[in-house]
Amino acid sequence: MAKSILVANWKNHPGSLAETKTLLAQLARSASIYKKLACFIAPPLTYFGVCSERSRNFAHLASQDISSQPVGTYTGQITTDILKSFGTKLAIIGHSEQRAMGETNESVSQKVKVALRAGIMPLVCIGETFRDQDGEHFEFLRNELQSSLAGLNRKSDISGLVLAYEPVWAIGKHAQDAITPTDLSQSIIFLKKILTDMFGRAIAERVPILYGGSVEPDNAGVLFKETGIKGFLVGHASLNAQSFKTIAVSIISKQ
Repeated sequence: MAKSILVANWKNHPGSLAETKTLLAQLARSASIYKKLACFIAPPLTYFGVCSERSRNFAHLASQDISSQPVGTYTGQITTDILKSFGTKLAIIGHSEQRAMGETNESVSQKVKVALRAGIMPLVCIGETFRDQDGEHFEFLRNELQSSLAGLNRKSDISGLVLAYEPVWAIGKHAQDAITPTDLSQSIIFLKKILTDMFGRAIAERVPILYGGSVEPDNAGVLFKETGIKGFLVGHASLNAQSFKTIAVSIISKQ
């Protein structure tokens, strides 16, 4: 994907349909900015209809998760046919909050395959729960990445994949207390090395890696510059139209 990528993960917000419509209207005022990026919005499933209608001129629809089941009859599951009927282009898979509730690397791997078969771009989240001076967190990252992408075809699958590096220890912190550009750059280099070991350098270089973990207007610019990332997965800051716009502008200005 040539453009830098910006993904808004609304989680279980806003709290009402009226608030959702207001936020979409505010975001739409900066449509010309978001069109310079590959912009995605991942709302709660209950807001898919309104988001599909009101964001189409500036962003693509994304899902916060995807069923590991193929198309069929599964009570409570939102399968790919339903997601695609709304125009879903991307699915967040393996988010740290899902992993904290018990999602395994094996489940992530299965969901990635389901998404790829359906023509939905999987955004695979990985990230260590701790960071230590001895570098043990790198082994955690290696195992999580290799297991989450296990069984993928070297060419056809990887070409439709995006990674999001979201260190769990950085989530929820203030911008000044989150990851430093140096540490982020080091982690991105390591992840690219693992991808190279798995799929070869030429293919690994084509996999965009985003950063997610306390992305704020105050740190987006410095984190994007010269760290090797191709964009951001933004949590709570994406629920504020001005903050999200500032993050988008910071990407565009550093491209």
